[in-house]
Amino acid sequence: KVILLHDNAPSRTAKLVKETIETFSWEILSHAAYSPDLAPPGYYLFASMGHALAEQRFASCENLRKWLGDWFASKEKQLSWRGIHKLSDRWEKNV
Repeated sequence: KVILLHDNAPSRTAKLVKETIETFSWEILSHAAYSPDLAPPGYYLFASMGHALAEQRFASCENLRKWLGDWFASKEKQLSWRGIHKLSDRWEKNV
């Protein structure tokens, strides 16, 4: 069983996307009322990044790009996967 959580950006509401969702009989998980601090798609990833950025100051865009590249490279591949699995807990607390 697939439960799909996505935003309502135009590309996601296009006819082809809707047909694909219907073809595979995926269930759509509706979002809770919008709250920027609970926006689910990148919550776990960006919460982790936010903590790492808390004490950072960048003298240039190039320094920021390098920091971001190093930060992403240092993350284990399962980082986002764990976050996705935590979404159901966060969703249930807020709905």
